[in-house]
Amino acid sequence: MLSFSRLGGITAVFTCLSDQATKWWVLESIMQPPRVIPVTSFFNLVLTWNNGISFGLFNNGSNLNALILSLLAIAIVIFLIMWLRKSETKRVAIGLGLIIGGAIGNIIDRGLHGAVVDFLDFHINSYHWPAFNIADSCITIGAMILVFDSLFSPKPEQARI
Repeated sequence: MLSFSRLGGITAVFTCLSDQATKWWVLESIMQPPRVIPVTSFFNLVLTWNNGISFGLFNNGSNLNALILSLLAIAIVIFLIMWLRKSETKRVAIGLGLIIGGAIGNIIDRGLHGAVVDFLDFHINSYHWPAFNIADSCITIGAMILVFDSLFSPKPEQARI
């Protein structure tokens, strides 16, 4: 039987590899030259470089962002790995794995490029959500899983009743 921490680790590796593979594909094949590629009436592929955090937050172009945000992300990943090692449910392990893998994917980008590669652009008419990537999506989904688990999983004292 697969332990919860191992399940979370496999999820993190799969998330990071998927993120890096899609970014490589976008950089090497799709965005040569960089352009906007309409896919649907509400979704484009674009190439943007994010110096901030998920979904373009704190994207002020500072040269220190890559270093500071990478160090912060590494500290968070270490904390999340310690939490993962103590996880007691499949849901928590998968949520943590998604966050860890996404964070590592974005750390790799900052190390390789000095910024994170974003390429998914959803919009309604002329209003565009900030471009994002697979790592950002996995971090968001992982956080939603952890919030859901925290709100709706029975607490140990409730389980005995």
